[in-house]
Amino acid sequence: MTGAFRSLKTYNYRVWAGGAIVSNVGTWMQRTGQDWLVLTELTHNNAIAVGIVMALQFGPMFLFLPLTGYAADRFDRRKLLIATQGAMGTLSLCLGLLTVTGLVRLWEVYVFAFLFGMAAAFDGPARQTFVSELVGEDDLSNAVGLNSTSFSAARLIGPAAAGLLIAAIGTGWVFLVNAASFGAVLCSLGLMRVGELRRTAKTRRAGGSFVEGLRYVWKRPDLKSILLMLFLVGTFGANFPIFISTMSVRVFHAGARQYGLLSSMMAIGSVAGAFLSARRERPRMTFLIAGAAIFGGGLGLAAVMPNYALFGLALISVGLSAQTFTTTANSTIQLSTDPALRGRVMAMFFAIAVGGTPIGAPIVGWVADRFGPRWALGVGAASGLLAAIVAIHYLVRHRGLRLRMDEGRLRIDIDARPEMSRS
Repeated sequence: MTGAFRSLKTYNYRVWAGGAIVSNVGTWMQRTGQDWLVLTELTHNNAIAVGIVMALQFGPMFLFLPLTGYAADRFDRRKLLIATQGAMGTLSLCLGLLTVTGLVRLWEVYVFAFLFGMAAAFDGPARQTFVSELVGEDDLSNAVGLNSTSFSAARLIGPAAAGLLIAAIGTGWVFLVNAASFGAVLCSLGLMRVGELRRTAKTRRAGGSFVEGLRYVWKRPDLKSILLMLFLVGTFGANFPIFISTMSVRVFHAGARQYGLLSSMMAIGSVAGAFLSARRERPRMTFLIAGAAIFGGGLGLAAVMPNYALFGLALISVGLSAQTFTTTANSTIQLSTDPALRGRVMAMFFAIAVGGTPIGAPIVGWVADRFGPRWALGVGAASGLLAAIVAIHYLVRHRGLRLRMDEGRLRIDIDARPEMSRS
C-alpha cells in the first residue's frame, strides 16, 4: 500500500475503487453495445446516426454545466451519487429490456442517450470531487491517478467482453449487464464509513464568477493554447466509436467480437499512457506537443493500415498518445492556475473536453458516410497535428523556443516563464 497504490490504505477509497472498476467495465460494455446496435441493427451502417447518439449523450455535460457544478458544491456528494448512479442503472435496464424483446427503435436509443447524458452530467463533477472526501490532501493526486488507471483498464476489458456477449447471446444483454454493474457502486457507497469522510465546506454561488474565470484565462496565453488544443483533439480527434466501428464493419467486414477487440487494443495504449503520466513529477508543454503529434500521426497511420491486425496495432499508439495528452493537459492547467480560480478554469476544461463532441461527432460521421472511414480518420489525424502546431506557436511566441546545434547535436531552448507556474 505504498507508492503508486498508497491511496488504497484508506478503507473508504478501497471500497469506492472496488465498486468503480466493476461499474467502469459495465460502462464500456454499454458504449460498445450501443454503437454496435445503432450501426448494424437499427441502421444500415449509418455513421451519422452513431454521431448523433454521441452528441445526445455528451451534449448535456456542456449544456447543464453551471447546474451540475453547483449541485456538486452544494449537496451531499455521496447522496447525489446514489441518485445519479441509480438513475443510470435504471435507464440501462430499460434499454436492455427493450432490446432483448426486439422492441427498440432508433429514436428510443436517441432518447435514452440524452437521458443517460443528463444523469452523467450531474454524476461527473460530483464523482470527481468526491475523491477529496475519501483520502487526505497528500494522497489526492495519487487517488485521481488511480481513478484514471481504473477507467483505462476497464476500457481494456469492457469492449472485448461486450463483443463476446453480443456474438454469443445478443446486444440487449450488454445493457442488462451494465445495469447490474451499477449495483457495485451503490453497494460501495452504502458500505462506506460516513463518519470518516472528509467533508468540505459548501461554497456559495457568487454572481459573475464564471466571467471572472473567463477573464483570467484570456490573460493567460498558455491556458488559451492548451484549451484550444483540447478543443481540436476532443472535437475532431476523439471520435473513437465512429472510427473503430466504421473501419471494423465497412473496411474489414469484422463481426462483433473483432469490433470489441479493437477497442480493447486501443485501451492497452491508454493504460500504458496513464501509468507513464503518473510516474512524471511535473507535466510539461513538450509532453503536450509530443502527445498531440503522436496522436495525429497514429490516426494517420491507422487510416492507411491494409488489414485488421495492423489497424489494431496502430490503435495502441493512438490510445497511449491520447491518454498522455489529456492527462498532461489536465495536470498542467491545475498546477499552473491560481488556486482561487482553479475550479472555474477546470470547469471550462471539462466543458471543452466534452462539449465539442456534439459538434465534431456528426461531422466526422458525415465524412465517414460520404467519403469513407479512412477519410474520417484523416480528419482526426489533422486535429492532432494542428493541436501540436498551436503548442509550438505558443512556445515560439511566448517562451522563446529556439533550435540550435551544439557539438553536432540538436538542442532545444525554451525560456522559463512565470505563467507556466502558479500565478
